[in-house]
This record gives sequence, C-alpha cells and structure tokens, in this order.
Amino acid sequence: MNDNVIDAVDFPWIKSYPAGVRWEAQLPVMPVPQLLDDAAAKWPDNPALDFMGRKITYRELQQLVDRAAKGFQKLGVKPGVHVGLYLPNTPHYVISFFAVLKAGGTVVNYSPLDAEKVLEHKVEDSETDIIVTLDLKVLYPQMDKLLGATRLQKLVIGSIAEMAAHPDAVRGHMQQAGLLSEVAADERHHSFAQLLDNDGAYTPYPVTDPADAIAVLQYTGGTTGLPKGAMLTHANLTAACSQILANVSGEPKVLEEGKERVLAVLPLFHIYALTVDMLFGIQMGAELVLHTRFEVEAAVKDLSAKKITVFPGVPTMYTAIINYPDIGNYDLSSLKFCNSGGAPLPVEVNQTFQRLTGCCLVEGWGMTETSPTGTFTPIYGTQKVGSCGIPTIGVTLKFVSVDDPTQEVSRGERGEMCIKGPNVMKGYWKKPEATAASMTADGFFRTGDVATMDEDGFVYIVDRTKDMILCGGYNVYPRNIEEAIYEHPSVAEVSVIGIPDEYRGQSPKAFISLKKGAAAFTLEDLKGFLKKRLGKHEMVQAMEIRAELPKTPVGKLSKKELYDEEAKRRAVS
Repeated sequence: MNDNVIDAVDFPWIKSYPAGVRWEAQLPVMPVPQLLDDAAAKWPDNPALDFMGRKITYRELQQLVDRAAKGFQKLGVKPGVHVGLYLPNTPHYVISFFAVLKAGGTVVNYSPLDAEKVLEHKVEDSETDIIVTLDLKVLYPQMDKLLGATRLQKLVIGSIAEMAAHPDAVRGHMQQAGLLSEVAADERHHSFAQLLDNDGAYTPYPVTDPADAIAVLQYTGGTTGLPKGAMLTHANLTAACSQILANVSGEPKVLEEGKERVLAVLPLFHIYALTVDMLFGIQMGAELVLHTRFEVEAAVKDLSAKKITVFPGVPTMYTAIINYPDIGNYDLSSLKFCNSGGAPLPVEVNQTFQRLTGCCLVEGWGMTETSPTGTFTPIYGTQKVGSCGIPTIGVTLKFVSVDDPTQEVSRGERGEMCIKGPNVMKGYWKKPEATAASMTADGFFRTGDVATMDEDGFVYIVDRTKDMILCGGYNVYPRNIEEAIYEHPSVAEVSVIGIPDEYRGQSPKAFISLKKGAAAFTLEDLKGFLKKRLGKHEMVQAMEIRAELPKTPVGKLSKKELYDEEAKRRAVS
C-alpha cells in the first residue's frame, strides 16, 4: 500500500497501486511533436530507430522529420489539412507521423488490412487530401486507384530500400521477388525522397491548446455501418504516455530513460502500437527495432540477439513465441517489460512465457477511444488471474446497468464499464449524435464492455454489449461480415458469431441459410467471394449451411442459440 489519500471507498484501486504510483499525480500534456524534440535534446546520439541494418539516431530522426514537415507544407499541409498514413512499420511511418503534426496537419491512420470499400469511406469521411504509402504491390495500387475515385489529391510514395542499410541490395531483392509496383509519374505522385529534399526550415504552427487540437483521426469499427473516426487530441495522446510512464515508475523502477530497446512489431497504424511502442518509446528515449510484420522466427532472433527490453504484443504473438521450436535455447533474459493487449491472455500462455523469460507479462485494458490506456496490472504487488488490472492514474471507472445506463450498479455487480480521464477522446469525427450516445450525462464514456470490479479495484471483463469479435488483437464486427456475405447471390440469411481460436483468441464463423433452389458452396468458395470485400483479419474461418437460422419470437435473427450450441459442442469435445 502507498500513501495515496484518495477516498478508498470511491476509489478502491488506490490501495492496489505499487509504491511510488499515485492516482492523483500530475499528468504532463503537450503537443505530440514535443515528445520527439525533447528526446532529441536529451539523447541526440542515441539510436532512435533500427531498420534493416540501419540505425537512425534521435538527432537524425529529428532532422528527417523537420525536412519532411517542410516538404508537407510545400504540398499544402497546414492546420485543417488531413494526411493519411498507409504504411507498415518502416521509418517512413515515424518520420511522416511527426512531420504532419509539425506542419500543422492532422494524421489519419489507414490499415493495409482494410477492404477497398472501407478505404474509400475513410478517405471521404476523414477528408484526407494526401496519403503517404510505399511502392509495394500490396499497398500502392490500392491508393493509386483512389486518386481518381475519391477526394484524394496527392500520393507520397516511399521505398523500403531507401531506409535500409544497403539500399541497392534490398531493392534488387524486392524487384526479383516481384514485390514492387510501377509508380506513375505526374504531378499527383511525389516521392518520399522529394519530400525530404529541403533544408528543414518549416513554418511552425504552435498548438496553443493540446486538449482541443486534434492530432490523429483513428478509425474504429461499430456494431453497424462503417468505421467512425475517434478524434484524439495532442493532450489525449501525451496524457496516455504520461500514464504509462507512471505505471512503470513505481519502486523499484522497471525502465530507465535512454537505455531501453523496444521490439516494435505491432502495427503502428493501430492505436495500441502507436501509443505504447512509438510515442511512449520515444518519450523514454528508447531504440525502436522496427519489424514490418510479425514473423515469429525474426521476432525470437531479435529478442535474443538485440537484447530487447520492452515487448508490447498481443496473445497470438506470445503463443507463437512459447511454441517456437528450441525457444529454450534463446536467451530472452534482457526483457524487462512485456505487455499484452487486444484480447484476453490465456493464463497458461502467460505463465509459460514468464517461466521462459523471467519477465513479468502484464495485461491491461483500453480501446481506441481511450488512446488506448485504461487499466494496468502492477508489475510489482498484487496481480489477479483473469483480471485486466486496475484503473491507471487519472482515470475513473464506474459501472452502469446494461438495461438502464442512467443507473449505477453496486460494486461487484455486472455493469457496463464507463470511463473518464484525460486520455478519453474528444468525440467521433463529424458524428455528434454518436458522440452523445456514447457518453453518460456526467461525462463518462460508455465502453460497451460489461465488467465487474472487486474490493481491491481489479476489473474483470465478463461480456460485451457491442457485437464484436476479438481476432488476434483486432476488433472485428460481425455486422460488417454479414453485410459482405449477403452480397452472395445464393445467401438468404446469415449470422456471424465468434468462436474460440487457440491462436487468434476468436475467429468468425458464419451460419448461412440459402435461397430456395440455390446451390450450396464450400468455405473456400465463400472465402474467394469475400476476398475483395473483407480485410484479412475479418475473413470467416468456419461455416455451416443450415435449412434455417434461429430467430426471436418477433422474427429477428438470434445468435444466443448459436453461441449456446458452440459452447455445448466444445464441452462435449
């Protein structure tokens, strides 16, 4: 127990904080680019990025960002202009992110996993004028197609090779493998090299109110319709970084500024990695070892050879690592802090990982709308199996009735978890009705997660009010999958639910009834039909065709019976 003086009745989690962590501690907030500028001032010669054999120091990274900021301003970026990043984890992402903000613009994150329909929606809805991408066949053609079909005006196209230690060798290998795309040459296409070709003397646009100025539009799905843009301010993101720093600053200290090395394999376009890997990592003066995607062999080798100290991941990554052949022969003792998010972490995976590494693997809860901090598990002190931890500093949680959100439930009872704190979004972009519907009368954000809190302030997620599946750390919404399946000419009705998946946590399963006289089809047939309609993370992994689907008394498709059937099937097996 520490010396916090907050009322333990209203804030029972206070007594569970490790020594040195105070709920009421001041949370510094600032313009997001200040995180980089402060780090460059403190540790100019420390490596900031490690990518394909090349190391970029904090001084060099700051210079690249300043040059890119001027380059963006030459392309018209200023306050009110939105720039999309359609990138994997390469230095282009880090440079562009900070440069757009320094130029006065707002960043819009795009996922390479998104289906074409979603990309079109995000461009139009977010009012994106410029997008930064790479000359890869899996990226460039999708965005080039949008130049003529949407409001998108310009593309900035980089090359992985230009950021590698041996550009010619990398470029030759990628050409031989057929990975590169032919890039058009006209006034709408600009190379990343051109973006950087200047003296870096950009025009500053000071952020006078970090709590009001939007830094990032981070799109999040909904139970119906297309994704909504969460407006994350400079204060939201830097408050989240300050919360993470406070969580690991108890006694004894877990991390040392300027001395850590982060394996950045989570996609930076996702809010979890954006904040925990990149922003917090840079705030700490850490070296970010960038991986463009998770490949267990490459991850294990770098964890060992590069003496990684910080590894934020999702359960599927930790499952893959503990099951990697000869994992016991790799030295992972350098790890100090590992965090799992995105989905519940199986207890056996957690325990096995800790035995292998000697590093405490902790869980937390958060979401896009909370930047994404919310709860954390203390590294030292009380930890509880099955819990996602206690509220982080500056955050207040309450629980309301699922049936009547105006009524708060008693402690220990199930209720929809609601959160208030400096990390909670400003609202949904251009959707005041959705913003209002997501808030309680006293200013708490309704998370859609049903949970309980025990006498020590530990939170246990027990259900979701929103129809959502957690697939390998990604939120997948059955309604979106169902709408895509309904486009199949043979489908009469469809219900999609989440079923347990040992690797991904959950996977989508489709239950389908066919139109009269329509021919049946296989799961592989369905996957082929959905390939251009869904992202890879949304793809159905199981299917059943039935004569009819369960319905409520009023004729609405009901999923309760399907979940019950799957649970019985698992119990029998």
